[in-house]
Amino acid sequence: MSPLGQPFFSSVRARSPPGSVRTVDLGTARRLLADARVGHLGTVTPVGHPHVVPCCFVLNGDHIYSAVDAKPKSTLALRRLENLRANPVATFLVDHYDDEDWGALWWVRVDGWGRVIVDGGERDEVLHLLASKYVQYRSQPPPGSVIALDIEHWRYWP
Repeated sequence: MSPLGQPFFSSVRARSPPGSVRTVDLGTARRLLADARVGHLGTVTPVGHPHVVPCCFVLNGDHIYSAVDAKPKSTLALRRLENLRANPVATFLVDHYDDEDWGALWWVRVDGWGRVIVDGGERDEVLHLLASKYVQYRSQPPPGSVIALDIEHWRYWP
């Protein structure tokens, strides 16, 4: 059930194509997601339109975290923050594509509930985790809010 009391997310795993020799289990999906350098956060605008942005992130338990960092932006009050405050439904996708080896293709998507963290201990811990993954954050910690995606369901392929 969603925070709004409505049914949400199915728990069906994506199926591998017929004849596929490589399959991904949940443990492998977690590792692929954790090791990816960039992901794509999908939110819903207040008027119901999809909004997807690439971002740096870290997986910690059943949570994805991303911070509003110091890369050039017109403001720290980003659309994704407004979207999550209006509608917490969110999805996050990482993938790998290889022109020469389609057997190496994979994607992992998690669906859940997003929230915005402005300050406090959870934000401090996330900034430490992000700095452990991204060297750029060690010298220039993200100045903005942190986005947390509380994972409800995993989907992955193949």
